[in-house]
Amino acid sequence: MSSFSALNIPRALMIQGAGSDVGKSLIVAGLARAAKRRGLCVRPFKPQNMSNNAAVTVDGGEIGRAQALQALAAGVEPHTDMNPVLLKPESETGAQVVVQGKRVATLRAREYAELKPQLLPAVLESFERLKESCDLVLVEGAGSPAEVNLRRNDIANMGFARSADVPVVLVGDIERGGVIAQLIGTESVLEPEDAAMIGGFIVNKFRGDPSLFDAGYRFIEARTSWRGFGVLPYFARAKELPAEDSLGLSEARKAGKHKIAFLAFERIANFDDLDPLKLEPDVDLVMVKPGEAIPADATLVILPGSKSTQGDLAFLRAQGWDIDLLAHHRRGGQVLGLCGGYQMLGRSISDPDGIEGPAGRTKGLGLLDVVTVMTPEKSLTRVNAVHADTVLPIHAYEIHIGRTKGRDCKRPFSRIDGKPEGAVSADGRVHGSYLHGLFASDVFRNGFLARIGIAASESRYGAKVDSALDALAEHIEAHLDVDGLFALAR
Repeated sequence: MSSFSALNIPRALMIQGAGSDVGKSLIVAGLARAAKRRGLCVRPFKPQNMSNNAAVTVDGGEIGRAQALQALAAGVEPHTDMNPVLLKPESETGAQVVVQGKRVATLRAREYAELKPQLLPAVLESFERLKESCDLVLVEGAGSPAEVNLRRNDIANMGFARSADVPVVLVGDIERGGVIAQLIGTESVLEPEDAAMIGGFIVNKFRGDPSLFDAGYRFIEARTSWRGFGVLPYFARAKELPAEDSLGLSEARKAGKHKIAFLAFERIANFDDLDPLKLEPDVDLVMVKPGEAIPADATLVILPGSKSTQGDLAFLRAQGWDIDLLAHHRRGGQVLGLCGGYQMLGRSISDPDGIEGPAGRTKGLGLLDVVTVMTPEKSLTRVNAVHADTVLPIHAYEIHIGRTKGRDCKRPFSRIDGKPEGAVSADGRVHGSYLHGLFASDVFRNGFLARIGIAASESRYGAKVDSALDALAEHIEAHLDVDGLFALAR
């Protein structure tokens, strides 16, 4: 690999999937850490991402959280160029469009489809800037190139690969079954020019004896003429890494421990706030799904962030969770609202300009004596705060619209540069804050859990994630032809 960097020619490789959730993000993160360990300067890139799980970047914008994890794997700060187009769904048919870190519009799917050709220059501009700054750019596709109905104006898969002349490796997921059809079927529906961009394939998430798939592997190679780069066994430590889908949090159950329940809103956002809690041995992190009741024995109930605060407040009431929350509070339970969840806990939410939907005012849950007014300005900033109660440091970020004020703000959740942030109820059992990522701060997490009667492990969350990324890189090096993958880059 020394000859790779010695050429001093930036290169790129794109990982696309035969479907959604086949493991593209994790493979890119693992390859990024493998490249870093080989001494390469590497950057992640995803032309278009659809996610309400966002991260605030070093240049003051927002990108998909998966790209922030990939940046961590690469050993660099996340930057808006790593995910130039981010779609944040606000309804079944519409999404907020973020370009190079800044919100530009809220559009319906058809409107966005017509806008995409205008976004390709910004995508290519960000890609070229990244490429000039490193040895290797690892590009992640979105969904699948087999979605040929979306091929016109595509900027996420083959449309980008051909525009930027980036070779592609296609990933299939054997765990969901039909991986042979996934891969061969993808080739069969692609235009010849698109199929020609694919230089090989990876079979991901294998469980058991991989030799049992030898015949299938050879069949894929023969039918597609693609090179196989290996069969990657299921990576068990993936649960230690922030998940792209909130369902990953539901795998954290540990029977007999202290229950911390969180509400699975329809438009849940920035749910990776909860990732550090799922790794705590004394915490049983319970996802309360639609139609389920909040556990009566929960120590703490968390209302997480939301991309549609008023919409998710109506969703909360439709599940009967408002009644459960009041009962939980009467029993002496603790409640924590984060960002949109904080806004819901107040007396009302007003949206005079119709930013999130029809203009109007919505009655809140009334557990905090505060009111929120939605405003067009969006707060996007990294912060160093101090928890008001325990005086413990919090390293976090804010990503929200709306301003909240009221009597309970006189008892702030935290202080930022000496200024109050958030609110706490008079009885000290209902907490609201705009701080995201707060539980990743080990000292604060331990102190907060101790305050509500949960013994924390005093573990270092960041060190656990870093260790899991190293293990992922070693896993990929052991089972895939990494030399061949990097040699394919151009």
